[in-house]
Amino acid sequence: MTLFNLLLIAAIQGITEFLPISSSGHLILLPALTDLEDQGLVIDVAVHIGTLFAVMLYFRHDVASAFVGIPDMLRGRIDQPGARLAFLLAVATVPVMILGLIFHLTGAMEAMRSIALIGWMMIIFGIVLYLTDQNSKNTKTAADWSLRDAVLLGLWQAIALIPGTSRSGACIAGARALGYARHDAARISMLMSIPTIIASGVLMGGDVIVRMDIQAARDGAIAAVMAFFAALAALAFMMKLLQTVSFTPYVVYRLVLGLVLLWVAYA
Repeated sequence: MTLFNLLLIAAIQGITEFLPISSSGHLILLPALTDLEDQGLVIDVAVHIGTLFAVMLYFRHDVASAFVGIPDMLRGRIDQPGARLAFLLAVATVPVMILGLIFHLTGAMEAMRSIALIGWMMIIFGIVLYLTDQNSKNTKTAADWSLRDAVLLGLWQAIALIPGTSRSGACIAGARALGYARHDAARISMLMSIPTIIASGVLMGGDVIVRMDIQAARDGAIAAVMAFFAALAALAFMMKLLQTVSFTPYVVYRLVLGLVLLWVAYA
């Protein structure tokens, strides 16, 4: 794979992973709408690893707190903030792990890689994001995250396995529907991505090892580094923008792209 292709894939993954516009949808569309070759599983995993390190760096204090709290969580002591955060992240990851495993074993993910489906999901969940964002009561902060909300947001996250939905978009919409302020909804969504990306990497790790060679390892390393910097920049941009702007610009983007994709699919 050429350096340009790697740069393009890494930029798309890095920028779209944490913005509510569906990274998987964009990565599927890249080879579908251009003459570029499909990036393959190795590059997919590599760019996700890059974005994983980016979000862990950006939210390093929360990540460190949750990591330190894991031993207490395993002993059933979740009264401390770190242990509680680790526990809630684990709970929120269960639905997407179960559904992801089912999709992986049945081949459902391949069946859903269609331009028409991505277009519809872009529009439908763009509208969902707009409605939840505009009608939220803004009564909760990240400190109010509860077991009930972790379960509900875990279900929202599982739905996002459908290409075009957007994992971050679904989680943010779910958090806004539960009454979380914009910045806190985005923060919870980003933290939820960490165990989800790790679980996805473990699930696909065996296939990656089988397909790995020196060239693929080199390409993967380059893509991971590029995705890291793109994701870090996009994450910082969105979190800063949310201090003054709603999610409406992302909704508009989703609607326009969705309509274009439906025109391409059905024309």
